[in-house]
Amino acid sequence: MAKISGVDIRPGNILEYEKGIWKVAKTQHTQPGKGGAFMQVEMKNLIDGRKTNVRFRSADTVERVRLDTKDFQFLYAEGDDLVFMDVETYDQINLPKDLLGGADAFLQDGMTVLLEMYDERPISVQLPEQVEATIVEADAVVKGQTASSSYKPAILDNGVRVMVPPHIESGTRIVVDVYDRTYVGKAN
Repeated sequence: MAKISGVDIRPGNILEYEKGIWKVAKTQHTQPGKGGAFMQVEMKNLIDGRKTNVRFRSADTVERVRLDTKDFQFLYAEGDDLVFMDVETYDQINLPKDLLGGADAFLQDGMTVLLEMYDERPISVQLPEQVEATIVEADAVVKGQTASSSYKPAILDNGVRVMVPPHIESGTRIVVDVYDRTYVGKAN
């Protein structure tokens, strides 16, 4: 672990703060008319999900944490748990669905994910940025709706609802951004 100055904190950094592991979501550098500059930092606790806002002055130091990452393969869902397998050792691990932050709907059999670990304890799961999915239901195109920016709702084979261009029909394979839940393009 390395100590960094409070004003060197950036979004995406993992910090050890008040005996917890926090991921930095947003930062804002502020220089008031009186007093020294400070960094306003919005963080999320990676263990229990709490959020907090903290002010760090330039004289403050905080521990920056490096997480271990390891490839795992998704096997199946079991109740509220998801079962993953270490691709090197073939060991299986059960993790709660909420560790994926709502992205669990995009898990596919055999998908390789990146598990972030701190002290051998899994604290987050990262899926690929984009996945392919099939549209099972799409609204009909409204006649006269030709504007290129007009989108219509569609439901994917995993039950997720996304907005797609008017020319996309039911049965089409598309590429979807997992974290934004947005249409990227047609699958090849």
